[in-house]
Amino acid sequence: MHAANHTPPDHRRHDIDALRALAFLFVILYHVGMYYVAGWHWHLKSPHEAEWLRWPMAMLNLWRMDLVFLISGVSLGFLSRGQGTWGLLRSRGLRLMLPLVFGMAVIVPYQAYAQGVANGMVAPGFGAFLLRYLSMSAPWPKQAFDGADFGITWNHLWYLPYLFTYTALVALTLPLWKSAAGQRVRRGFNGLRGWKLLLLPAVPLLLWTMLLASRFPATHNLVRDFHLHSIYFTMFLYGYWMGVDTGVWKELERLRRVSLASALAVIATFFALRAVTSGPPSGLSMDVLRVLYLWLTVSAILGYGHRYLNRPWPWLRWANESVYPWYVLHQTLIIVGVVLLAPLALGPAVEPALLVALTIFGCWALTDGLIRRVDFLRPLFGLKLRRPASRQPLPPEPEWRSPSPRA
Repeated sequence: MHAANHTPPDHRRHDIDALRALAFLFVILYHVGMYYVAGWHWHLKSPHEAEWLRWPMAMLNLWRMDLVFLISGVSLGFLSRGQGTWGLLRSRGLRLMLPLVFGMAVIVPYQAYAQGVANGMVAPGFGAFLLRYLSMSAPWPKQAFDGADFGITWNHLWYLPYLFTYTALVALTLPLWKSAAGQRVRRGFNGLRGWKLLLLPAVPLLLWTMLLASRFPATHNLVRDFHLHSIYFTMFLYGYWMGVDTGVWKELERLRRVSLASALAVIATFFALRAVTSGPPSGLSMDVLRVLYLWLTVSAILGYGHRYLNRPWPWLRWANESVYPWYVLHQTLIIVGVVLLAPLALGPAVEPALLVALTIFGCWALTDGLIRRVDFLRPLFGLKLRRPASRQPLPPEPEWRSPSPRA
């Protein structure tokens, strides 16, 4: 690949930073929506379930985590330039698995407790629940809470083991990706232009969907989630290949209006077909529309992000250090907010607004007021230890060559 097509090593991709932060903000809004959307399973459900929420939630659900995994792949593409296999495994393992273990032991249990109490299968008393949960000394009633069959659960933190698995797969095959054959694959993908860039990357996604979707529905069980693995890992690889190339990003920027208009046309067709068919949408035509909408939407987001977000926004340094703790904390804070607000019967407008506000305030207060200030807490939420010379509210912005707070 020509040198002109590489991002200079000292140039930080502000658009990727911004998109990462915005993507996880959408995750917060999405999980609040899960409490209210009618017909979709979640840990707790509101008496104000809304049928109309299915449409915007479906629009978001078809691409939200795919974008997150692609962005994580982009980050790995930058990080892998300065680290070998074992360096990546060591740094990524610590950054991803330590917060997972801590989160499963400290942050997630209240979610399981609240769900179990709401289901009438767990006795009130969080202390007694926590002792039994952490010791795994006695089986839980069947379906007491999501993950009760295993005795302990990771709930929303499933993203961390999935990301570490994909990172490990790339790290362990790093010589392959850096070989002549691997570089040809990378150049082939990054050399796509025009309609080829908007259509061809969707083909593997369609193939995986046709082969695996009906046999392996989404479970967030790491060893059985073959359909989601095929989609997410493919998107992760796309991001890894794109990371240091500039030509493909410029092309996505050039095609942003076309990809956005096409995505809207595809999702409109998808919803129209759903409206006139009974039962869950299925068949080849629906699969084609799903994966086309996924890739076109991600392409549009990346194109517009590269056009308008690739600048050093004043809030980016703060967001880079906040996004990981916010991700770890947000769902438990949503559950806490639900437990506090539901008895007040505030209605379907005031309650969700307050729930979003309380969640965001809780994430901000705990992150800025405690986690970022206490050194032993920082690694537990995916943050690096502060250097003695940089103990200030907003430390100097790291380069892409250093591990970023996310992915």
